[in-house]
Amino acid sequence: MATKRNSYRRNSNKRQKGSSTSREKTKRAKSESSSTGFNFDLSFLEDKRFKTSAGLLLLVFSLFLFLSLVSYIFTGQADQSVIESTGFGEFIISGKEVRNWLGLAGAALSHLFIYEWFGIASILIVPPLFAYGYEIVFHKNLIPVGKTFKIVIFFMFWISLLLGYIVQKSAEPGSLNFLCGGIGLRAAEVFDSLVGWGTMFFLIFSMGVFIIYFLRKEMFTNMQAATESFRERTSSILNRGQDDEDFEDDEEEEDQPQKSTAVSKSNDIEITIEEDDDEEEEFPRPSRNLSVKRRRELPQSNEVTEEEDENIVPSGKTLPLSVQPSQIEAPKEDKNQQEPSFSVEDTTKFNEKTVDSSNKKPGEQLAIEDLDLFDPTLDLSHYEYPHLDLLNPTSTGKVKVTTEELQSNKDKIVETLSNFKISISSIRATIGPTVTLYEIVPEAGIKISRIKNLEDDIALSLAALGIRIIAPIPGKGTIGIEVPNKNREMVGIRSVLSTEKFMNSSKELPIALGKTISNEVFVTDLAKMPHLLMAGATGQGKSVGLNVILASLIFKKHPAELKFVLVDPKKVELTLFNTIEQHFLAALPNEDESIVTDTRKVVNVLNSLCVEMDMRYNLLKDAGCRNIKEYNKKFRNRRLNPEKGHKFLPYIVLVIDELADLMMTAGKEVELPIARLAQLARAIGIHLIIATQRPSVDVITGIIKANFPARLSFKVSSKIDSRTILDTGGADQLVGMGDMLLSNSSDIIRLQCAFVDTEEVENICSFVGNQQGYSTAYLLPEVETEDKDPTKVDLKNRDALFNDAARLIVAHQQGSTSLVQRKLSLGYNRAGRIIDQLEAAGIVGPFEGSKARQVMVVNLEELELILRSLDQ
Repeated sequence: MATKRNSYRRNSNKRQKGSSTSREKTKRAKSESSSTGFNFDLSFLEDKRFKTSAGLLLLVFSLFLFLSLVSYIFTGQADQSVIESTGFGEFIISGKEVRNWLGLAGAALSHLFIYEWFGIASILIVPPLFAYGYEIVFHKNLIPVGKTFKIVIFFMFWISLLLGYIVQKSAEPGSLNFLCGGIGLRAAEVFDSLVGWGTMFFLIFSMGVFIIYFLRKEMFTNMQAATESFRERTSSILNRGQDDEDFEDDEEEEDQPQKSTAVSKSNDIEITIEEDDDEEEEFPRPSRNLSVKRRRELPQSNEVTEEEDENIVPSGKTLPLSVQPSQIEAPKEDKNQQEPSFSVEDTTKFNEKTVDSSNKKPGEQLAIEDLDLFDPTLDLSHYEYPHLDLLNPTSTGKVKVTTEELQSNKDKIVETLSNFKISISSIRATIGPTVTLYEIVPEAGIKISRIKNLEDDIALSLAALGIRIIAPIPGKGTIGIEVPNKNREMVGIRSVLSTEKFMNSSKELPIALGKTISNEVFVTDLAKMPHLLMAGATGQGKSVGLNVILASLIFKKHPAELKFVLVDPKKVELTLFNTIEQHFLAALPNEDESIVTDTRKVVNVLNSLCVEMDMRYNLLKDAGCRNIKEYNKKFRNRRLNPEKGHKFLPYIVLVIDELADLMMTAGKEVELPIARLAQLARAIGIHLIIATQRPSVDVITGIIKANFPARLSFKVSSKIDSRTILDTGGADQLVGMGDMLLSNSSDIIRLQCAFVDTEEVENICSFVGNQQGYSTAYLLPEVETEDKDPTKVDLKNRDALFNDAARLIVAHQQGSTSLVQRKLSLGYNRAGRIIDQLEAAGIVGPFEGSKARQVMVVNLEELELILRSLDQ
């Protein structure tokens, strides 16, 4: 107890000492301020709100000044007599009117700047004032403000003096005084009285001094750069073949400033950090005059920072329902962002040791620095990317949701929950193009499962087509209720592709699917999905979604960088892309059509892609690369020898429009190559997009589903189908017409798919197809087919029941193997061999999938003639 009391006393003494010390500091500060007699706090100047307000005021003043100066050119003479006849204060009382566009203030301000000061040169002060205000408000530099102010001030004096001298020598100087202003006219009079015609020599001399002072650095930098470039080329030619090449490369690297350049793939901002290494040098370097400091960019494979999660959508604007809601617009992208640029001179030079020199002659060296980077697009160097004028103009993108609708839905949700004794603390809404998300925060002690179970009751009270409850919203402490809007917005593909987010995207295979619930454009990378499984009932927008994906890739990629393998069992959905066969399509050799519509040829195409995959993996193994990006980068830098089979590898996207039909006709023959491609083809640039109308377990089997982490579901008919495609419910509650859910890495995002019309697809394909293309489509490797040839069946060794089976089939007019099995009590294998023999004899037709074979013989009399001819 004694120790506790002592510790308590020590702590209390410390607190008393601390409080007394603080009081003494306060008294000392007050005494100092009172002794000075002036206590004015200037800390408000550092406040961000004050700076923003000042910047906005500067922007408004610059625009006001610009309009008043322009108006003075037309109304200045009429206003001049009025302003000069009365003072500014008397003029306000007199009630006289002026003609300036901006009234009395504009007339007085323009009269002061133009007539009294610098004349028409005063308008030069407007751009730097506007740029300075813009920099304060938006933190972006339009122009170098400080340097611009210096240049503007010089030219204002110089132009004013020049015009003043000209006005003074003119016949009617009084009427032209507004050109030079009062300062220019008085300065011209002083110079004329002092040096006379020497005023012109003074103006020329001052302009020359200005050019030398401000532009000397740029001029001499360019001259020294040209000299240095010429000297380096000459020395490389003279020293080629000598042994000191490595020493020169090292010396070149030492002369260049050490910089670390990081190019961020997510926002395309290039950050250059200069490191001063003078303190770390132990020995002085050889002096060498280098005036041009070239930036060396590190290889992207080491510096590119990949996005942690490309599917993270920026949080949409939300508003409490008690406040007047406004139209919600997606945040604008930064227009100043640019993609990193690369040049041949700035790339790292490689030594001849890094190049395969198997075919090099004795004494010959390969100078890689003399070769440009390999450009695969040079084969079609005049290729033009599609432009937005090919697409139909769309609406402004404003969501048509009224305040009454928001308030009515809010009241109904609160009332329904209160009926079940569930109280909420807050509710707010986020408006999207198709649905509005109402986020509610329940009171403490309310179970989430109770709200989740009220999904049907809330849908009944709202009289909605179908609502979806997200309980809870990932990353938030709220519960989401998605309610369809009464007036839906159609998201046109032009409004999606024309955004900066898509046009300036640095993704490998960017696709713009549509807009999120917060009305933001959603752009993702197919190369990182890496495969996409799509499902949706008939008429819910599945084929339109495929066209949007294909159009997005065509807008961003060159034909040398991307190829499509299109499988269309419906024969009508993807036929519009036939016109780009020589640009973007890939096909088997000796095929009439690049788009595969015959289900019997799909197996050959899939097996051919498997062979292509194995060939690419062998190339990556020989090159020592792990993925297609590293391989193509080595090939661009000419570090791989084409004579050893290396080539530039384009991305290949396999699109299957209807998987269910293929699984019904081919089954395992289709499932196994699809599963193999989904497991292995990501690293070598082959990506799959598979769509189906029926997402059942016999179509989307477990081996296929396990290798498709990205799933896209339009509206489906049942919860079972929703769980099959997404592993969760919700797809059955969608409202159709492009409303979809995207699941990737366990995150589910609701999107409104962009709409592309058939006419727009035709315009895009026609624009690409009318340009110069390759001689043929991209040829896939040939595969050995195992198709049975009926001519190889030996009819001399016919089955003992051949004649009975023939009579049975002709009598029933049904060429079915199961019929032969049942009627003749045979096994499947023997019945199949008999059917093959009947096909070779011309009695039944070829195999037609799930359909029965066609019977070629009409009656038994004709059959007997055929059987007698076979016996002879």
